[in-house]
Amino acid sequence: MSRNKSLAWTTKAFLPTMLEINHGHIVTVASSLGLFSTAGVEDYCASKFGVVGFHESLSHELKAAEKDGIKTTLVCPYLVDTGMFRGCRIRKEIEPFLPPLKPDYCVKQAMKAILTDQPMICTPRLMYIVTFMKSILPFEAVVCMYRFLGADKCMYPFIAQRKQATNNNEAKNGI
Repeated sequence: MSRNKSLAWTTKAFLPTMLEINHGHIVTVASSLGLFSTAGVEDYCASKFGVVGFHESLSHELKAAEKDGIKTTLVCPYLVDTGMFRGCRIRKEIEPFLPPLKPDYCVKQAMKAILTDQPMICTPRLMYIVTFMKSILPFEAVVCMYRFLGADKCMYPFIAQRKQATNNNEAKNGI
């Protein structure tokens, strides 16, 4: 949750001057898990949903105040290969089409979106379809889509690895 606080504090520090001169660009880095969720990482999803909500609310506030000189970009990447969620696995037949993203690719896509004043960037673009489908389909149909992709339990291997690592550390430390 401290990241969400830093988002609010950073915005609070820079927004008044941006409002005064009606110029600036607010970039919010969230995650695809701020647009749709999966099992096992409820705390992470909740924090990312909060980040997306903060960004959307701020964007609406700027539009309502007619501060058209202040741009906003929401960045929502899919799984980025940083090691944070090492072990996360979708359905093996789908993995070649949705591999973890390289960090430099995500940065290039985000920079392209910022420089072209794109209000939102999802990488890969397939994430837009998942988000759209989630908004129009009934919940049970979304569950079926998640199951087909293997996204319903994709974090289970990651969670199992973390649990194993924790147990190993506790055994080493005699806990």
